[in-house]
Amino acid sequence: MSNETLSAVNIRQTSSMQAGIQRGIPMTEIRNWTVRQALSVLAGTVLAACAGRLEAQTFDVGSNGSLGDVVISENTTIDLPPDGKLHYKSLTVNAGAEMRFTRNVRNTPVFILSQGDVVMNGVIRVNGAFGSGNDGGAPGPGGFGGGKPGFGTTAPGFGYGPGGGTFGNNSLCNCASDASGGAFGVAGHRNGKTYGNTFLIPLIGGSGGGGTFGSPGSGGGGGGGAIQIASNTRISVAGTIDASGGDNRGSFANGGSGGAIRLVALKVEGGGHLNSTGGGGGGAGRLRVDTLDRSGIRFTFSGNSSVGGNLFSLPTVLPRLDTIEVAGNVVPEGGVPQTFLLPFGSTPERTVKIRARDFGKVVPIRITLTPDTGSPVIVDAEIDNSVNNPATVEVPVTFPVNSKVTVHCWTR
Repeated sequence: MSNETLSAVNIRQTSSMQAGIQRGIPMTEIRNWTVRQALSVLAGTVLAACAGRLEAQTFDVGSNGSLGDVVISENTTIDLPPDGKLHYKSLTVNAGAEMRFTRNVRNTPVFILSQGDVVMNGVIRVNGAFGSGNDGGAPGPGGFGGGKPGFGTTAPGFGYGPGGGTFGNNSLCNCASDASGGAFGVAGHRNGKTYGNTFLIPLIGGSGGGGTFGSPGSGGGGGGGAIQIASNTRISVAGTIDASGGDNRGSFANGGSGGAIRLVALKVEGGGHLNSTGGGGGGAGRLRVDTLDRSGIRFTFSGNSSVGGNLFSLPTVLPRLDTIEVAGNVVPEGGVPQTFLLPFGSTPERTVKIRARDFGKVVPIRITLTPDTGSPVIVDAEIDNSVNNPATVEVPVTFPVNSKVTVHCWTR
């Protein structure tokens, strides 16, 4: 504490004691009152000092500011760049306007990075779409699609993603195929598994719901997308950020799970709505706020929420898995999930080659071969990334026959 502050406290104590003596107040009460007054002054000084330190705190989310100062005043769809990163000087979404995104080839999450304030009075959407009689619902950016619809004797498909729902008939409530991507799954033997973590590092979206039988049936709802909004200064949300999962033809079954929303700034405030609910019974996604000043947060959280102080935007080193070869076909590292149709009559016994980077340990992995129709093939394996970096493993698999198959790999 400064000498000036101590002097002010002493002066107030002396003045208070003299006034109390003149009014005939007992010395015991005078001392108690002056102590309380001194503590009040000290507390105010400490709070002011803390506020000053917060004001002086610097934080860099990694924006180069190339998109400039942007104001969204009408419904706008942004084409995501290959890495999903949008570099602003500042960003404002006005009330009544919506900001949406076209998924990139790799289907990365959305990363909004801003040097200045992000003020969100309108709506930002990365939600999953409804399933239909033609296809499963499209996911939001960073999420996973709904399973294909069935037709006659052709079975529908499972939802895509690490928590994809199984197929089922939406007229039977206990057979509805809902994806589960939140911290807590939805009860039911046909639901997908939970995955991810509270910190949303890495950032991952929701999984798709399974398709239904019929002529045609309906595709499952798409999983909600994943979005991170990070500012060097302040984020204010009075509107809505929507990462909800899609339904099955707008029904209340076979929905995709909710996605992920993360806000990172020195100060985060507002009374808006953060929504990562599942569609049609799908599991809820995750909501995360990381900030040093949470005093102005009055959000409505619809999803599994947490608040912390992890003030970093993007990890400098992020462990990753890549599928680099499928059934003898080389896949570029960092490429999109691969879809294959084996030639008719060819052997289904093939291999999938997976590469791990920057884990620094033995990594348990799960390879999922999801066909357009019927059940997926799931194969568990390990990659020893403790010595070699990167490390590679070749895993024998048996492909589903007579159907397009999408190949994914995740950690277990």
